Amino acid sequence: MAKCDICGKCVKFGINVSHSHRRSNRTFKPNIKRVKALVNGTPKHVHACTRCLRSNKVERV
Repeated sequence: MAKCDICGKCVKFGINVSHSHRRSNRTFKPNIKRVKALVNGTPKHVHACTRCLRSNKVERV
């Protein structure tokens, strides 16, 4: 469950490249927190990334 309910940020894929230039797959996961927030005036648990929490896109209860 690595997806923000507010902005839709989710897992991205990339490649690790070592010093000898061997390549392997890797994932970039967003920093997701489960917080209690107001959704349409009612308190509800949502999964929000820390960027949304920091920029006040989520009204916490």
